[in-house]
Amino acid sequence: MIDAPNRRVPRFPSDKETVAAAAIADTLSQVGVRRDDLAICGGACGGDLLFAEACITRGMALELYIPFDEPAFLANSVDFADADWHRRFLTVKSKASLHVMPDELGPYPVGKNPYERNNRWMLQCAARFGREKLVFIALWNGEGGDGPGGTKHFMDEVRGTTERIYWLDTLNLWD
Repeated sequence: MIDAPNRRVPRFPSDKETVAAAAIADTLSQVGVRRDDLAICGGACGGDLLFAEACITRGMALELYIPFDEPAFLANSVDFADADWHRRFLTVKSKASLHVMPDELGPYPVGKNPYERNNRWMLQCAARFGREKLVFIALWNGEGGDGPGGTKHFMDEVRGTTERIYWLDTLNLWD
């Protein structure tokens, strides 16, 4: 996600948005995506929405997966970042299929992390077309996140599923 305005140690500063968007677009070209291919992602401000926007631009089908009802998700993962991320989420959502985890999978199991559950759900949904078609693109600094269920968790889950992983290392991109 884009850094909150009060984040002490920068991870994804807002001034790196265009660099990240260009890297995502380049990677989609490198992968060779085609019109009507399916893209699956979360809807958080930053990499998720940049990826979603790039996929929509290419005419891809898009499925958004969020771990909470929409108002809670927007508060936790979109609106804190200022700028126009809320509008961008709504624009992307209007061109995608929105999947809300509690509505489709039921309440969170006790002791389970909703973000980790959402990562596994997205991976399971992507694998329904065959693991040989699965490509994973991650905009990530290679470190653990601020809590469970972040990109590190998702990367660890994906590594056992496909070798077609494109890691956009932000430590290199931001240089």
